[in-house]
Amino acid sequence: MENWLGLLRLRVRRGINLAIRDTRSSDPCVVVTMAGQKLKTRVINDTCNPEWNDELTLSITDINVPINLIDIRPYVECLRMGLENLPTGTVITRVPPSRTNCLSDESCCVWDNGRILQDTFLRLRNVECGEIEVQIEWINPPGCKEVF
Repeated sequence: MENWLGLLRLRVRRGINLAIRDTRSSDPCVVVTMAGQKLKTRVINDTCNPEWNDELTLSITDINVPINLIDIRPYVECLRMGLENLPTGTVITRVPPSRTNCLSDESCCVWDNGRILQDTFLRLRNVECGEIEVQIEWINPPGCKEVF
């Protein structure tokens, strides 16, 4: 834990219009990989629009290591601002979709009762259709290096 910079909590909420992989539906799950860590949601059977609401937590030792599907750099920049005492719901930054990220819609980093949250809709790559809704949150547990 002494090498950890913090934890990144991913709330994998739902899938939207995922590709059919069985006869008429799918049995989807989300797999997140980063620096040797591999986490996955539970499998939801017989649906192309699953509701997971699962929380996956990655230990972060280097903020420059990529996570499959998610670019956390805009989120990290918000954390570095050292913001305090903002009204809940304040938009800190907006991240537009582009060819270099998987966003299907604009994503905002928002102040929420002392936390910075980013809600994202991620367009899946290498499949014909589908999006995943994920919320990102940084956690500074006791004993971790202070980064922000």
